[in-house]
Amino acid sequence: MALGPGDLVLCAGTLASASLPERVEAAVAGGYRGLSLFPSDVRRARAEGLDAATLRATLADRGLEIAELDPLMTWLPEVAPIPEPFTTSEAECYEIAESIGGRGINCVVFTPAPLPRDQIVESFAALCDRAAERGLLVHLEFMPWTQIATALDALAIVESADRPNGGIMLDTWHHFRGPLSDDELVERVPADRILAVQLDDAPLTAEADPVEETLKRRRVPGEGDIDLPRILRFLRDGRSPAPLGVEVFCEELAELSASQIAVRCADGVRDALARR
Repeated sequence: MALGPGDLVLCAGTLASASLPERVEAAVAGGYRGLSLFPSDVRRARAEGLDAATLRATLADRGLEIAELDPLMTWLPEVAPIPEPFTTSEAECYEIAESIGGRGINCVVFTPAPLPRDQIVESFAALCDRAAERGLLVHLEFMPWTQIATALDALAIVESADRPNGGIMLDTWHHFRGPLSDDELVERVPADRILAVQLDDAPLTAEADPVEETLKRRRVPGEGDIDLPRILRFLRDGRSPAPLGVEVFCEELAELSASQIAVRCADGVRDALARR
């Protein structure tokens, strides 16, 4: 059964240091239906002796599917140095999707300097075409410190590329820390163009370094100031097909077990769903 808007996805960033088998069990404990993966997760699993057949069987046995392969940063002609665990190639994403499974690829603009908009549109369209040959979606993630800073910026690229498998990744932390208001998101962005979601929370006051904050001090859904019920209502009413990913990069959670983190995050999302 394909992942859909009623399904929770345990994103790789929530349990970035956990092994893939640990993440599988944590997802089961939290009632998730899917996982997102860093390609480095698969490299690690294979180095630990888990081949593709074993990983496929493990996922099937536990009732889990792979949602996103995240992030792809090498789809543009100019790319900045990529830190671990985010290094990957397009070819590696396709190989993982074919051997283990995958709903889509999450792509991010990660360049040393702004690129011409037409170049980004052309590259995104070409990526969508290649991914479509493998039956994969492609979603463009906006980040407030990049030239694709808001959901409207991502929408402009997606609409200009005009590919049926191309859409937007909505990360609630990136939206909250960006210049676009909730009113503008709801009124100006068609929810059905949002193909993937990463739910998380944040305090009202931002830190000086947004990259440091986003990679280390996000909050569990419901434990910050983001209006998650309103965003979830927007997604539901606008018929977004996206499953509900939960991505909480948070060093403070490290003292908990993988399953405890997964359950706490899932409970936060379910509470927000009940209030939407």
